[in-house]
Amino acid sequence: MEEAKPKLKIAIYWASSCGGCCVSVLDVHEKLFDIIAAADIVFWPIAMDIKYADVEEMADDFIDITLFNGAIRNSENEHMAKLLRRKSRILVAYGSCAHLGGIPGLANFSSKEDLFRRVYEESESVINPGNIVPQTKFEAAEGLLTIPSFYEDVRSLSQVVDVDYMIPGCPPQSERLIDVFVSIVSGAELPPKGSVIGSGTKAQCDECTRHKTENKKIRKLYRPWEIIDDGLTCFMEQGLLCMGPATRAGCGYRCIKGNAPCRGCYGPPMNITDPGAKMMSAVAGIIDEKEPEEISRILEDIPDPAGLFYRFSLPVSLIRRKVL
Repeated sequence: MEEAKPKLKIAIYWASSCGGCCVSVLDVHEKLFDIIAAADIVFWPIAMDIKYADVEEMADDFIDITLFNGAIRNSENEHMAKLLRRKSRILVAYGSCAHLGGIPGLANFSSKEDLFRRVYEESESVINPGNIVPQTKFEAAEGLLTIPSFYEDVRSLSQVVDVDYMIPGCPPQSERLIDVFVSIVSGAELPPKGSVIGSGTKAQCDECTRHKTENKKIRKLYRPWEIIDDGLTCFMEQGLLCMGPATRAGCGYRCIKGNAPCRGCYGPPMNITDPGAKMMSAVAGIIDEKEPEEISRILEDIPDPAGLFYRFSLPVSLIRRKVL
């Protein structure tokens, strides 16, 4: 009788994120049974009663693959990133936050002091006459209480530890997770270390089926609620900003199929260093004006260009953060 193949050991960890990536793991539906048949989940804090100490006791490389989702926002996130790197043969930055810094990375447009002031002193729902902010250590009657240190910067996983692969998306498409898992289980040859997997290499515009014309120019930009999308024409050609020109293909352009412009969660296409710079170039290419004053007038229709163009990628961009 053929000896049963040993099951893989999988870990899933949630750092600074919304939790959508963990939900996407469950979105594989009945395929979850195939995963369970081939692998044991040995660490998944949101679903299993397991402690950090249990991971620390594991031998190095004990875990075959770790899906690490979430950005690095505090000292706990960094500690677990380094611990899971040591314990895992393959460490995957799973989702936009781990891959690029994601939505939490927009906090890099502010300082830690600004964030604490807004949240703990100025928020409309907070009453805090003493302007008390969290402290990493507090001596209570029960003993010393500690919480993680809140960092000045939000960082992607690869800015903290060595990462084997990145699976993009907010959250990643469940089909891509299955593809990657099957490749690992089957022993198929994996892409070179450091690759973005489960995605294409070209821009999303290359797979989008909306109608495009050559040399289309516009003289006004609109926000989605200001215009009725015809459902057929390229968003950019209607004056609606879509991150498709600066975003990697591979998600099946589902937002666009749902009549919503691309948000950019898959990150930049191959060989594009900075998605925000690429998007600024795309906008510049469709403006049908030459006078600086008129160009400025059109650009005023973009209320938050930095937040729009770097929605998912600020920590890994060329600008990286607000200068303090």
